[in-house]
Amino acid sequence: MRHLAAILLLFFTAWACNSPQESKAYTIVCTTGMLADAVSVLTEGVDSIEVKSLMGPGTDPHLYKATQGDVFALSRGDLIVYNGLHLEGKMQNLFHKLPPERVYAAAEVLADSMLINASEFEEAYDPHVWFDLSLWSTICEKLSQRLQLAKPEAADIITKNESAYRQALMEAHQTAIKTLSEIPEKQRVLVTAHDAFKYFGKAYNLEVRGLQGISTTAEFGLRDISDLARFINERGIKAVFVESSVSPKAIEAVQEAVQRDGNDLELGGELYSDALGREGTEAGNFLGMFYENLKTIEEALR
Repeated sequence: MRHLAAILLLFFTAWACNSPQESKAYTIVCTTGMLADAVSVLTEGVDSIEVKSLMGPGTDPHLYKATQGDVFALSRGDLIVYNGLHLEGKMQNLFHKLPPERVYAAAEVLADSMLINASEFEEAYDPHVWFDLSLWSTICEKLSQRLQLAKPEAADIITKNESAYRQALMEAHQTAIKTLSEIPEKQRVLVTAHDAFKYFGKAYNLEVRGLQGISTTAEFGLRDISDLARFINERGIKAVFVESSVSPKAIEAVQEAVQRDGNDLELGGELYSDALGREGTEAGNFLGMFYENLKTIEEALR
């Protein structure tokens, strides 16, 4: 509570001191790398646009706490784009303190019928919508409309970018369906550190299990580890996956539990779940991240 009070005080001070004449560029502040990448693609070629991402590679948005620099960026941004659906749980109060016309919850444009219920959180939905590329395409369509509202003089450029990007998303979507359908059905089980891949599993016909729930704030214990190890042994699963934004210790504990029962279990590789990879790498942009995950999963489970 003390941390939040200090952040809010700094937030209001920065907001009060902010002058719209300080920056010539129209600044869009995004919480996650996935959103910043989408905004950057949609606004490519538009003059005087600056896109900032608060959360870098390997960052867990569920646990992320705003820094002083984040507060200043949020207070001075012309448009704040965040995921919503409680992904950025510790930052919600900051978003609610901003004028609503400057804040845009990208994932909350989806109808409830498109979302997956989060059983461990009453009246909440799984926020990891970017892993179903058909849903992400819809989000980008609505995001494009919001950007055109902000920059009407660039509407034609943004619309053209949107069309090309959504086509690329649909090509990746079809590639994922084809690639994963070639994995034998018995082996089409994805086990990860936390339950970030339910939309991916639903869209591309994989059974998904996570040690933690949809949020890494959910606690797990020895029983959760032993229950997951038992499931892996019973199903004959040969590989599990760590995540770039989550400590590998939990999955390694599951691996050890399986091996104690005399069964082999490999770490199938690292998946990008809640954050992009490092800038300049294949996973440094959203589509690259998706294809990297697809390759890792296909090679480990085939």
